Amino acid sequence: MKNITLTDIRQLSLELLTSILLEMGEKKFRAKQIYEWLWKKSAHSFAEMTNLSLALREKLEAQFVINAITTSEVQMSNDGTIKTGFNLHDGNLIEGVLIPADDRMTACVSSQVGCSLACKFCATGLLPRIRNLRADEIYDQVVAINRQALAHYERPLSNIVYMGMGEPLLNYKEVLQSVHHITSPEGLGMSPRRITVSTAGIAKMIKKLADDNTKFNLALSLHAANDTKRNEIMAINETNSLDVLADALRYYYQKLRRKVTYEYIALDNFNDSIRDAKELVQFCKIIPCKVNIIEYNTVEGLNFDKSSEDRLDKFHQYLQRNGVLATIRRSRGKDIDAACGQLANK
Repeated sequence: MKNITLTDIRQLSLELLTSILLEMGEKKFRAKQIYEWLWKKSAHSFAEMTNLSLALREKLEAQFVINAITTSEVQMSNDGTIKTGFNLHDGNLIEGVLIPADDRMTACVSSQVGCSLACKFCATGLLPRIRNLRADEIYDQVVAINRQALAHYERPLSNIVYMGMGEPLLNYKEVLQSVHHITSPEGLGMSPRRITVSTAGIAKMIKKLADDNTKFNLALSLHAANDTKRNEIMAINETNSLDVLADALRYYYQKLRRKVTYEYIALDNFNDSIRDAKELVQFCKIIPCKVNIIEYNTVEGLNFDKSSEDRLDKFHQYLQRNGVLATIRRSRGKDIDAACGQLANK
């Protein structure tokens, strides 16, 4: 008997699904019902689609599959952060994080299995990039983490950040498709203004975000406003220098008129001096922005330490005195390797 490879139904557009169902002799409206089960109700099996006849469900079962992600391991931090390992249908593993706070409930999702950028301070950068995630695999993380938020905190997600494993803008099409399913009225219906996509700085794709009139927020992992230092910790800077990024950011702001967030991990005695702060102030003059100064989380095998409280405070105060809107982000989930830069399938 031959092995028949079934098509993952979530890879089909509504239009294609409609034409397939018409060929099967079904009514056109059935496609919309199925699509609603897949993207609004987050069904992971055809058996759940109870407003379809048993005969149609059996036909779908024979022709299609739903390659949903499954939970492999869940760890809860002392501070309430929850890290989840997710199994993909091909045996690969990714991680997502629920970060609870008084004023928000945030899901941090991954966009790739591993990462190709090898930033020197990041645990994910130690992993090879195996493949891009599909839109449905990103969507499934959001659904699963939202269920955790409701189960543990009796509150739904308020925010989503694409800051987990991988570089979202190197998986551009699937990331944008996942945002569509998360935000559209036919999907989860979340506001795109509650979504932030973070990039290490792929200049041409930042321009493409502007050309595509995206509605979500953009964060740039900056970490140094000096090319020599940025080259040292982020290889991407060799082809996407600060001047190249500045040009892309101007283009982005000119088209979308939206403020960008700069993420700045404070590394002890590397990028946390007053001179570094001065360089950052200059970079912040390019377009309207805000800065999130992030406490570094030590990673085994990487040669960086977090800034002392004194250096961190002086750095922060210098930015504020010079008109930069800056916030220090305290790390969450450090004890379970769920904090910023620590996701490495541990």
